[in-house]
This record gives sequence, structure tokens and C-alpha cells, in this order.
Amino acid sequence: MSLPEPLRRRLGSFSRTVFTDSHRPSPQCPADRAGIEIISSLPLQMSLYFNVYFFPFWWLSTVVMLHLKYPVLSDYYKFILVTIMILVSLIEVIRLYLGYMGNLQEKVPELAGFWLLSLLLQLPVILFLLFNEGLKIQPLERAVHIIFALFLSFQVIAAFVTLKRMVNKLATHFHLNEFDWLEEHPAPEFYSPGKEERIVSMAGGGPGAGWGITH
Repeated sequence: MSLPEPLRRRLGSFSRTVFTDSHRPSPQCPADRAGIEIISSLPLQMSLYFNVYFFPFWWLSTVVMLHLKYPVLSDYYKFILVTIMILVSLIEVIRLYLGYMGNLQEKVPELAGFWLLSLLLQLPVILFLLFNEGLKIQPLERAVHIIFALFLSFQVIAAFVTLKRMVNKLATHFHLNEFDWLEEHPAPEFYSPGKEERIVSMAGGGPGAGWGITH
């Protein structure tokens, strides 16, 4: 299972625009070629691993607390909390899948999607659940929300750093491929010494030399 191709192209373009280091010098010659380098982030992968086991505990704790305080909540907050629980559950499954695929297999579009979901959706929602006192936050809820927010904050930073490394590695690989192509397909030598002599001799023959006209 992978992302749809149009979405992959958009995420790839977004990644090149945001994460490419414009001040990073490009390789000057094929001698700068490095060996195989693993770009995947071990800290990010460990965070995702523990996040997978923590999320069911967070979900169960939040649902139990919601059930206990549901009668005393206003209708407005009842609707908000139920909607948030449904959306967070769906988004988290997609987010963790993209994080695993993007980091382990070094796929930039998937990791960029993971970073965007973490930064723009999950983190704001968890902060809303953590700091909105109108939700009548219980101590257990506050504790699990803080842990979840810490997971998300660390993953946003780690994924950003990893994405920059991946995009710069791809840019370097692209430049090295250009060097290889130029070596295999050298440009025509328009100004080689032999050709210069022929051009001069033709020019010295006068205007009619090229047409076979004799004076």
C-alpha cells in the first residue's frame, strides 16, 4: 500500500521546496562521491515504536474519562470531544503508517505527509485537549495528553531534520548522476584545432569558395 501518485508528486515537490538546503554546496566532481549512507533516523524510529504501544493506552484512557464526565459536559463539548476522538483515531493510524514507511524506506513523500499530519493536525488537537479547561480535564487525561504531546513534539523535530537530510541526499545523488551522464555523453567539440583550421581555410577562399566559384 502506497500513497496515490498525484499526492506523492505534490508531497515530493513540497519537500524539495521546504527542506532543500540552498546554502549547501553541490559536489564539484565525481571524486566527492560518498559511500552508501543510511539516512533513516533511529531516534525517530524508536519514538514511533513506543508511540504505537502508547496510543491504545491513550485512546482507552481518554474514552473512559469521556464516558465518566459525559453527563456533566455541555452539548457543545460533547459533540467536539466525540468528533475529536473519531478524527484522532483515524489520523493516528495513517500518521504512524506514513512515519514507518517514510523513515525505514527513506521515502520523502511519505515522511513529509507524516510531518504535516503531526504538525498541522495531531499536535494542535492534543494541545486543545490539554489546555481547554472547559473540557473538565481529569488528572489521568492530563497525564496521557502531556505524554502524547511530547511524542508529537519530538517527532515533528526529528522528522524535520531527517527530511532535510533525505532531500539533500537526493539532490546530491541527482548532481552525481548528471556527472555520470556527461562522462558517458560528452558534448561535441565544436572548437577543436582541426575544425578551426578547416573553418579558416574556407573563410580564406573568399565569398565564392563555398559555392565552387573561381575567379
